[in-house]
Amino acid sequence: MAIKSIIGKGGAKASYAYLIEKKRDGHEFTEDEVRNIVDSILDDEIPDYQMAALIMAIYFKDMAAQEMALFAEEMILTGEMLDLVDITRPKVAKYSTGGVGDKTTMILSAIGAACGVVVPCMASPDEDFVITIHDKLSSIPGFKSKLSINEFKKQLATIGCAICEHDAAISPSDAIIYKMRQATATIPSLPLITTSVLSKKFAAGAEGLVVDVKWGNGSYLRDLEQAKQLARTITRVARVMKRKCVALVTDMNQPLGDSVGMGLEVLEALDFLRGGGTEEMRELVQKLGMELLRLAGVAGSTLSAKQSVERAIEDGSALNKFLEMIKAQGGSAPWLKDPSKYPMPKHVRKLPAPKRGYVHNINAGMIARGVQILSRTKSGKTDPYVGVTQIKKVGTQVKQGEPLLMIHYNDETNLDSAIDYLRNAYRLAPRRPNPPQVVVERVA
Repeated sequence: MAIKSIIGKGGAKASYAYLIEKKRDGHEFTEDEVRNIVDSILDDEIPDYQMAALIMAIYFKDMAAQEMALFAEEMILTGEMLDLVDITRPKVAKYSTGGVGDKTTMILSAIGAACGVVVPCMASPDEDFVITIHDKLSSIPGFKSKLSINEFKKQLATIGCAICEHDAAISPSDAIIYKMRQATATIPSLPLITTSVLSKKFAAGAEGLVVDVKWGNGSYLRDLEQAKQLARTITRVARVMKRKCVALVTDMNQPLGDSVGMGLEVLEALDFLRGGGTEEMRELVQKLGMELLRLAGVAGSTLSAKQSVERAIEDGSALNKFLEMIKAQGGSAPWLKDPSKYPMPKHVRKLPAPKRGYVHNINAGMIARGVQILSRTKSGKTDPYVGVTQIKKVGTQVKQGEPLLMIHYNDETNLDSAIDYLRNAYRLAPRRPNPPQVVVERVA
């Protein structure tokens, strides 16, 4: 057995070797041990090799709900906690594990604000898959993705929504842990995902949380059972923390919506708020929006929540909130109000179906990777306006030569490489597959 204590800033405490051994053998940490671990990580007292070993032990041996709640609370206390008490409206955040073509955070922030809910969104890299929400919004000239805490609070008070980069002063210990998770291939650790999500969202002023756990080839969660387990874990730990939380497990085995690309996804979000949108986008936004409004208490029933979401789109109030948010954060472009003024790339090319059949499978991750490659220019910069549109979805019948999607580009430098990814993302079959279920499970 390792030596059980060392002398630290707080006096005698368990040695790191003992803590690693304790979790390796499947035991739970005490409240003092959790506090010591979090403090040692923040103060850079624990050596990297021992932090890596500790994180790996957690990855393999899991944590109890009470342990995770303690970890999340301690991580919150390592930084600033946003005091939004002066804002009397309910404050509910939305978190997504990230997916290809996912515009729902932009859309739901506006819908929530239009319905009287304050929707704080400080997004981190772990909330996206290949193309971040900040990449998308930064396609709008002048858009400011970094806000000070005071700017963030002021915008929430006046408009009701703000989307910006996570402030380093909020749950700073999480950034250190996340970096180590990347280095040790432990990103999928359910306890560490849970403590990360809850510490950041609740420290940023949220009273409740709606979680969209995406599973499939367009998410880092490839296993459905793992996604379900994460949804259950997050909601259970939130309850232990005495916070409101609802989670939906949703399909990400094909791109969400009609487009993938930075500016093109903003354009699609605007189209949705004007009453457009694909069928699966409308279903997902409606269900997430209903959860957000019911959790906030502004809708007393499923029916009234559904009607409120629909009304916010039909009367234009959600669109106006979105445009208000963009303007407040410095964004200005004629295509925000007139889509015909979007700087469409010079060239468009179809990705032809190699044979007749049904779209049986789409690797959404490969679509995102293809778009990412397409956006790299000869000068090494990123073109925010390129991407793909008119994506044929799973179950669609196509003829040989018919476009599976349309490719929009300005620079041919990486076109062939991008097309390879896009072409290999599609699988056709002679029989129509069962359509994917958008929402697989609800956990509350």
